[in-house]
Amino acid sequence: MNEKKGIDQEFLHALKQKNDIVEVIGSYVKLDRKGGNHWACCPFHHEKTPSFSVSEADQFYHCFGCGVSGDVVKFVREIESTDFMGAVRILAAKAKMPVPESNYDTEEAAKRRKKREAIVKIVLDSARFYLSNLYSGDKRADAYLQYISGRGLAPTTVKKFGLGASLDYNSLPEYLAGKGYFKEDLIDSGVLSVSEKNGRLYDSQGERLVFPIINAFDEVVGFSGRKLEKVKFGKYKNTSTTLLFDKSKTLYNVNLLKKLKREQPINEVIFVEGQMDAITLYQAGFKNVVATMGTALTKDQARLAKRYTDKILISYDGDFAGQKADSRGLEILKEAGLEVRVVPIPDGKDPDEVVRESPEAYQKCLDEAMPVIDYRLHALERKFDLSRTEDKRKFVSEALKVVNEAESESVKEELLKRLRDKTGITFHALERDLQNLTKENTKTTMEIVLPQERFAETAAGTDKQRKAVRFILAAKLFAAPYAKDVNVSELPLTDEIHRIIARYISVQEESGTRIRPSELFEVLDEDCVELNEILDLNYGDKLTGEVAERFFIDSLKTLQSEAIEKEIASLNKAYAEATEEEEKKRIAKRLGECIQKKNALKKS
Repeated sequence: MNEKKGIDQEFLHALKQKNDIVEVIGSYVKLDRKGGNHWACCPFHHEKTPSFSVSEADQFYHCFGCGVSGDVVKFVREIESTDFMGAVRILAAKAKMPVPESNYDTEEAAKRRKKREAIVKIVLDSARFYLSNLYSGDKRADAYLQYISGRGLAPTTVKKFGLGASLDYNSLPEYLAGKGYFKEDLIDSGVLSVSEKNGRLYDSQGERLVFPIINAFDEVVGFSGRKLEKVKFGKYKNTSTTLLFDKSKTLYNVNLLKKLKREQPINEVIFVEGQMDAITLYQAGFKNVVATMGTALTKDQARLAKRYTDKILISYDGDFAGQKADSRGLEILKEAGLEVRVVPIPDGKDPDEVVRESPEAYQKCLDEAMPVIDYRLHALERKFDLSRTEDKRKFVSEALKVVNEAESESVKEELLKRLRDKTGITFHALERDLQNLTKENTKTTMEIVLPQERFAETAAGTDKQRKAVRFILAAKLFAAPYAKDVNVSELPLTDEIHRIIARYISVQEESGTRIRPSELFEVLDEDCVELNEILDLNYGDKLTGEVAERFFIDSLKTLQSEAIEKEIASLNKAYAEATEEEEKKRIAKRLGECIQKKNALKKS
């Protein structure tokens, strides 16, 4: 459900009034006043020249570099990496305002919230219990301390990550029972399990080194436990899916990543597979690291990562090259709009092994990170012995398939040159083989390509209309004097977002109320691309002066012309299908009027 609709709108307006956007943003980034706005380097992308603008009068922000925009609620949501209600609660606490019960807070939802609160306490108490075990002096804890020491972890690091130990299967159930928790809540927390033999509760992480998993709000939501002795399977065990925890939606160390984001912009985030990799890298100074806990990468993890950065470095173990280089997970990250590069790690080694040997050696690996397509070739090369003729031929055959997927001809050329250097085969021979490979697919793709070309022509016309609408709406939103007498409700708008913005402008004008662009963030999606594009036009002198006024007039003509063209096409079709003479006369008369309008527009 849309949380904006669920919360009381009067409360939301009051919340924004009590949280001036300049004061709130100024508490996170340094703002400089220039003209009517405040400016800063954008906290959401790396830049050297300030292009992040905050309007005190209209209470919204917009970055002319990366295109993000929003009101005070959205800013807090993004900077704190939380959801809409999380941002509302942060601002409400700041303004000392109680958050009202939301419209969707049914009895069932209230029970769910109460259950969640109970589970949060159980998991936190369990984490404290595990930590106390580690330093209890119990001889059974010695093996865990030795393992931690052997991995080179400092006591301060152990404390920061809250590492603990489960010494047996029964102590935790007894401890939690003494706290007075309900059995149902203990089971639902995932911390305890029920024995199939006798129905008794036992520690789900029994006799394991325990890694607490903490979310972005500093809540312990679950655990991952590691067996120290060799086992055939199940060396690591995660808490089962609960109301708090779902490993496919979680990234280990996201809590410390969020704190890092508050301190500095994050240019890129390193993805590793295991908790120990993440901890060792963090201790070595690579704080921009998270672990996927061995799971395949998911869309939820991609969305979570995108709150912190647009660039991901995949740093899995050395076997990753041969096993997973073209995995679906990398494509999921790319589909989420993330720039993905893969870090080459020496065969047979984990990132934490490399960084313990030398942080400089690991930094060298990061510096050599390569785009996915380059890494796929790198992985193929590891699979074959290029000194053997048969292997080399297989390698070339597979490598050309990868090269053929490159997004541009220039990248294909670059990759072919690398293949030439690796194999000794001439560039022209490789190029011919690639062309032959492409020709094999031509027959099956020809029918698809032609319609796409025709669509491109149509899209060009649509793009011209879209630019015209954006300029007209921007001129109205920011009160350009030449746009004063234009009634946007009469414009032939086809895009729903444009119609919503036009309706808002019309309502404000009819009631004599000031137009405030920030109010559009309450009715449109948080990441509305069209609104961001329109706000982008309010920069420099794009909306002022004679050139802007002429473009505004031309934009109106563009819309009118396209509307007339569409009507003419529709009338021509209706005339051809009409059977009654009177109907044909009526259509012909209207057709003539449209043609006159079209000619008049051309002359003007």
